[in-house]
Amino acid sequence: MLKGFWSNKALIKTLVKRDVVGRYQNSMLGILWSFFNPLFMLAVYTFIFSEVFKARWAGGSDSKAEFALLLFAGLIVFNLFAECFNRAPSTILANANYVKKVIFPLDILAWVNLGAALFHALICILVWLLFYMVAFGIPHLTVFLFPFVLLPLLFFIVGVSWFFSALGTFLRDIVQLTAVLTTAIMFMSPILYPIEAIPERYRYILQWNPLSVSVGEMRSILYWGMVPDLKEYMIYFIFCILVSWLGFTFFQKSRKGFADVL
Repeated sequence: MLKGFWSNKALIKTLVKRDVVGRYQNSMLGILWSFFNPLFMLAVYTFIFSEVFKARWAGGSDSKAEFALLLFAGLIVFNLFAECFNRAPSTILANANYVKKVIFPLDILAWVNLGAALFHALICILVWLLFYMVAFGIPHLTVFLFPFVLLPLLFFIVGVSWFFSALGTFLRDIVQLTAVLTTAIMFMSPILYPIEAIPERYRYILQWNPLSVSVGEMRSILYWGMVPDLKEYMIYFIFCILVSWLGFTFFQKSRKGFADVL
């Protein structure tokens, strides 16, 4: 599973760069949109949930800046997942020339999508840190743990991407399904609200959501200055590796039929 990534890392880097640059090609601000988009999103979500819905975070204060930072920390995790999840079903369909005409390591396309999404996630983390320094000062040293917090999630995302990119090649309706699932996952994750806002008898539903762990850990290291629980982290890491391996296996078994349906 990792051999394909390592042996093609130069090609992945080139394709990620092309993906990111191509997304903003011919626009007046260019790649600066990757910085302004999260700023705009942060402002809109903060206004809607703190002013219109009067939402407050459990264990926190009435500070709008605090609410914005906690909300945005969760959105960083969700948007990283959602970008790859929504692109996955059409990945092979959009690169049919790689299937038909040349010998190409198709499994790296999931890594390419993940790399482009990770670039935008890193920009969002930079925006978060700048906002925190303006509002509260120097961030906690635990912010440097964010690569470790994101690592299990990256394996989970690439595994899901492999599975849905293979499935979407044979079942074109998967593209429509993922759009609906993305909305459902967002509202079923403790992103727009604290998990304490859910009645206790229903909290187990959120705990089965793989994003819940990463969202909680991201908030812990970025805002609260807390180190994630090591036992919970390792269990989650093993689970994500398993999902990644299953997704890769399904993709490799299915790729033999890609050329027939394309």
